[in-house]
Amino acid sequence: MKRIAIFASGSGSNAEKIINYFQDNELVQVDLLFTNNPQAGIIERGRRLGVPTIIFDKKSFAKTDKIVEILKKQEIDWVILAGFLWLIPANLVKAYPNKIINIHPALLPKYGGKGMWGHFVHEAVHANKDTESGITIHYVNEHYDEGEVIFQAKCDIEEGDSPEDIAAKVQVLEHKHFPEVIEKLILG
Repeated sequence: MKRIAIFASGSGSNAEKIINYFQDNELVQVDLLFTNNPQAGIIERGRRLGVPTIIFDKKSFAKTDKIVEILKKQEIDWVILAGFLWLIPANLVKAYPNKIINIHPALLPKYGGKGMWGHFVHEAVHANKDTESGITIHYVNEHYDEGEVIFQAKCDIEEGDSPEDIAAKVQVLEHKHFPEVIEKLILG
């Protein structure tokens, strides 16, 4: 059995899709949720779906080994970032080499880096009048959105699409592809 921990900072819609996707899987399961946001929707989703959630602060995450120790104690094999906004510290990257996966709501390397998340990405895509956007699933290293790309999927942007329209199209891709790509990576 391969065990997953999901880190999220917001509503947790991608996390819920992943949990549901692996619900009856005999080879992969989601064991823990982590959030840096005590108001995050992921907390209620975790409660409803029966997955324990750990809330942590910046100091315990970036300046101690507390999170790595919890992951190791719970025998977590893979770490999935699903809308998690903080930079992953070197100790966590070192503890899980090529076992931390992130999803980004754009076609990296465009619109990546610190501060480029959620609506900020979609507003930038819109402002630049791009004709396509999409998702990038990538390995995580010590830098924002610079890890090796694993998978990308594209969607067309029509003239007149608002940033909210772009966000909706990108979210469809996230929900469709992220759980499947995770499964392929974990099970080889």
